[in-house]
Amino acid sequence: MTSPTDAERTWEAVLRLHAALLPRLDRAVARDGGMPLSWYDVLLELRDAGGRLTMGQLSERVVLSRTRVSRLVDELVAAGLVAREPNPDDGRSAFAVLTAEGRRRFLAAARVYLPAIDREFAPVDARRLAELADRLERVLEAVTGDAPRGARRGRG
Repeated sequence: MTSPTDAERTWEAVLRLHAALLPRLDRAVARDGGMPLSWYDVLLELRDAGGRLTMGQLSERVVLSRTRVSRLVDELVAAGLVAREPNPDDGRSAFAVLTAEGRRRFLAAARVYLPAIDREFAPVDARRLAELADRLERVLEAVTGDAPRGARRGRG
């Protein structure tokens, strides 16, 4: 078998890093931030979109199936963090809307999540970490055509 390409090595490293860090960050946000990381991600996307997205837009942004996003929104509605509003332009879809309580709880969780991210990456040299972030953002932009959004992740 041939040696893996640089693209294959990069993809494997990204997946393994994600798999290693996600449970640790989820535990930190759940324990000290009072919500699952999946809720945080939905609230983040709603906040960044001005507080309102259709369910389809939300599922694209959080990279989950529409069914999973719908269940998450149901949980957030029950918790009073999100409201569902009908879409007057399309009766088949609805908006997920960030509530004032949802914004407050999101900001409280961000005060836990962001330092947890910093702690997880603390063993990595700061210069190398900055270089890695820059390179990954350039790869993302090349692949998707989207400008990097990394600096906005979770900032109040």
